[in-house]
Amino acid sequence: MIQPTLQRYADLLVRYCLDVRPGDQVMLAIDTPALELARTATRAVLAAGGEPHLRLNYPEYTADLAELASDAVLDGPIDLALDEMRRMDAYLRVAAPASGRVLQGADSDRLARLRRRTRPVQEQRVRHTRWVGTRFPTEGGAQDAGMSLDAYERFVYDAMFLYDDDPAARWRELAEHQARLIEQLSRAREIHIRNEGTDLRLSVEGRTWVNSDGRRNMPSGEVFTGPLEDSAEGTITFDVPSTVEGVDVENVTLRFERGRVVEARAERGQEALEAQLATDEGARFLGEIGIGTNYRIQQPTRSTLFDEKIGGTVHLALGSSYPETGGRNDSALHWDLVCDLRRSGTLLLDGEPFQESGRFLL
Repeated sequence: MIQPTLQRYADLLVRYCLDVRPGDQVMLAIDTPALELARTATRAVLAAGGEPHLRLNYPEYTADLAELASDAVLDGPIDLALDEMRRMDAYLRVAAPASGRVLQGADSDRLARLRRRTRPVQEQRVRHTRWVGTRFPTEGGAQDAGMSLDAYERFVYDAMFLYDDDPAARWRELAEHQARLIEQLSRAREIHIRNEGTDLRLSVEGRTWVNSDGRRNMPSGEVFTGPLEDSAEGTITFDVPSTVEGVDVENVTLRFERGRVVEARAERGQEALEAQLATDEGARFLGEIGIGTNYRIQQPTRSTLFDEKIGGTVHLALGSSYPETGGRNDSALHWDLVCDLRRSGTLLLDGEPFQESGRFLL
């Protein structure tokens, strides 16, 4: 028997996030620890009139590719996967990591080659399909977050509004709130971020702000754009811990000149930080600035999907831009780093306070 919360989860993903319609071809890429959601989501796609194409991934799949794939696989064309993605109308990705450390020890150069190889598939998905990514609660995720599995499951589902009577209605309400924020942000030329260890200015003039209301990430709750590529000037400290390719990276400080990272330090994970910056030339420039609005998420969990949405935080992404923002930075990397402004931080738009200590001044 399917649990009511799981059914509500699947319906939200299929009906609200993906808006599956009769005749749609829908790929479901689901990690095996989320098998119970795989069936529920498949049935939801069928009930909506779509045709599901289920792809199951075991947690160590990427690690095995990085370890054992030949040069022909790492650097060759990806035509089959690209052709399949071109045939899809919608795409659901359900991550269910057994551990956040599954890529620990993997060769960073080989992982970078994998990112470059799969990039055409990702671009096809982002630009030409309706897509959403989510994270299913697992024991490994709970351990990374420092919670019991029961507490972590409640945290995950509450962040998605699944305990509310009408989760989709709650997401539409958040979308309206974010639209009002975007009205102000769209008039701004410069954003100034001030916090302990942070004094950074960047230009967003002429760029488009996106209302992330759960259609692509679940959970969501952010507004974002792509800053002008040569505009970032100053220093920012990211005090929310991050995990990249299985390695913990903490208290990252970046200094920018003319948009480019010219100095990078991490209290923990310096080698991993340097490896990401070495992905390609675009990895040293910003592809995104995002502002978190989901106040149901109150604590970091070492999952970017959740941490970048924390209400009262700002995040910057090193690497590729999202084309719909007008951003032009080109990179195989897109790595979000989060700065918590809830204690004493300030966001200013053209010199005027927009947010103080994590609260919007609407």
